[in-house]
Amino acid sequence: MRAHALIFLGAPGAGKGTQAREVAKDCGIPQISTGDILREAAKKQTPLGLAAKAKMDAGELVPDEVVCGIVEERISEPDCRAGFILDGFPRTLAQAEFVDRALRAKGHGRPQVLNIEVDEDLLLKRLTGRRTCSVGGEIYNIYFNPPKRDGVCDKDGGKLLSRADDNEQAIRQRLEAYHHQTSPLIDYYRAQGVLHGVDGNKDPESIARELREFFARA
Repeated sequence: MRAHALIFLGAPGAGKGTQAREVAKDCGIPQISTGDILREAAKKQTPLGLAAKAKMDAGELVPDEVVCGIVEERISEPDCRAGFILDGFPRTLAQAEFVDRALRAKGHGRPQVLNIEVDEDLLLKRLTGRRTCSVGGEIYNIYFNPPKRDGVCDKDGGKLLSRADDNEQAIRQRLEAYHHQTSPLIDYYRAQGVLHGVDGNKDPESIARELREFFARA
């Protein structure tokens, strides 16, 4: 596959992070998650990182100008010259327009945008059933990938925990917010002819195989 700027869109639980990691590994390009780079910028105490940390510490949303600035700094680093994946960013039309400007300025051209589409009932099962090992971070799902012993990690015996916001009411609110924010993005990228729909209802291995075939043709 030739170098690209790639954008992975998908609702919470769609598996965009999992698939982005696989594509990044196959293509030898970095996967850029906004959550990760915000934390890294805060750790490095860059001016934008300190601004982000102040907001995160106060439990507030990091403003667009700060997030976009940190993304721009990250994609300017040497490992992004051959391409990169933006995982879960942009989330708003304003952020999408910023990304387009930044890509043009850096000579990357238009991105390829993969929208991982999953039925809402399946998303709910993926999220409400998610359990994470308190020791090693191994992830299970009580519906699709249960541990051998209920509530206990197979690898290290650690207790399996669910996230506080992985309850049905909170998840439905997150999905509603996501669809409200994202539908304009889908229309925006479709109009540019760069949007590619991915059936995220399949198992992760099948999706990864389809993505490899897609990029082999790209």
